Amino acid sequence: MKKFTSDIVIGLEIHTELNTNTKLFCGCPTKGSEEPNTRTCVTCLGMPGSKPVLNKKAVEFALKLCMALNCEISPELVFSRKSYFYPDMAKNYQISQYEIPLGKKGKLRLGSGKEIGITRVHMEEDPASLVHPAGMKESAYVLVDYNRSGNPLVEIVTEPDLASPDEARDFMKQLIIVLSYIEIFDVNEGIIKADANISVKESGYTRVEIKNITGFKEIELALMHEVNRQQNEIKNNKQIHQETRAWDSEKGVTFSIRKKETEEDYGYIIDTDLVIIDITEKWLNEIKKHMPELAQDKVRKFVEKYRIKRDDAEIIASDRQLAEMFEKVAEKVDPNLAAKWLRRELVRVLNYNKKEISESGINERHMIDLLGLIEKKKITDAVGQQIIEKLIEKPFDVNEYVKKEKLEAVSDFSELEKYCKEAIAENPKAVEDYKKGEAKALNFIVGSVMKKTKGKATPKEVNDIILRLIK
Repeated sequence: MKKFTSDIVIGLEIHTELNTNTKLFCGCPTKGSEEPNTRTCVTCLGMPGSKPVLNKKAVEFALKLCMALNCEISPELVFSRKSYFYPDMAKNYQISQYEIPLGKKGKLRLGSGKEIGITRVHMEEDPASLVHPAGMKESAYVLVDYNRSGNPLVEIVTEPDLASPDEARDFMKQLIIVLSYIEIFDVNEGIIKADANISVKESGYTRVEIKNITGFKEIELALMHEVNRQQNEIKNNKQIHQETRAWDSEKGVTFSIRKKETEEDYGYIIDTDLVIIDITEKWLNEIKKHMPELAQDKVRKFVEKYRIKRDDAEIIASDRQLAEMFEKVAEKVDPNLAAKWLRRELVRVLNYNKKEISESGINERHMIDLLGLIEKKKITDAVGQQIIEKLIEKPFDVNEYVKKEKLEAVSDFSELEKYCKEAIAENPKAVEDYKKGEAKALNFIVGSVMKKTKGKATPKEVNDIILRLIK
């Protein structure tokens, strides 16, 4: 048994929906009609005599995840029946994996650098959706929607290595980045839920499970609440029991739903309707060919090869499209300039317009042209910001646009000096205030020059000229 030293011990069981077109064991679509019980067939409804047929694409997606999490991969794919009597499974068992998981002994690194062990990664079918009209505790009846029943899931089980709710939230963030890089999960519409096992030192590490928490923030809130609940119970001389609780996100509390089952309670048996499948080296090598360089590898490369700040590298690498654009742009312009503009300005306009890079039409050619002009001081930062805001609306040739709109920076020294002299003459009070020690007054004069040049002058150059003229 693992010896714990931290005050809080957390392990996660994360269920992630794979982004396939059809379900795990039948041809029903995983998306489409949301009318209850319309995306179903005899197989996902568990009708007598129906036979499951395995979805090969789902297996390949699961294998990609095992590789990304550095797991040992099983040479065989074996499915079992997890027996339980509950309305979300019409056949009274869930097809899952128990004896031999697809992957085991993996790891995932947090943002802090701490490595979290992955006990196992296995495949299973999603149960149906239970609808409680008046909430889980108050409803007099439950509705069942089998549209989701049979959707392909992978379950990722961590070691109890997480020592705080914040670490649990970061683990989920890092996992989502991995899932988006290997393109097996729909970040916008896919379902990802976590069951959390949590215990505190004061109870002797008696484990309590919280079921079906959805969302990063919800996981952190549920764990924070449960830590406080357990510690308060102990302060009041109450005993913590091993049990399963549910999270009420509206009330911000957990509540008991049953005593904790053990794995033996599910009566696992090998599923005789599904043959054992060999995971061959040939098959694995074919999948590896299509594996991308992952985010944490890109962070290391960005810092070592391009010499950008680690914070910038981590933010850029967290989005695969942004990371791939950065690598192309950084080969043509100064990498630090590229990092600054992609991390801040490009992300800013994408977020404001609620678009992904692929939806915006902006590509690396636009950014290379734009940043090339800024690097050569042919346009100012302000003009660059205006251009990137227009690019998000409709892409165009940046160089042609700058020439057509006459946006080139005012770099003629005599012309700049003329504007600076005018601004000084027009703002005598600001000049006097600056001479009295009010440094901010200089910004007023610089702003006046920028208006005269319509933002096409470089603020630093204007600043230097004004200081020389005033002195």
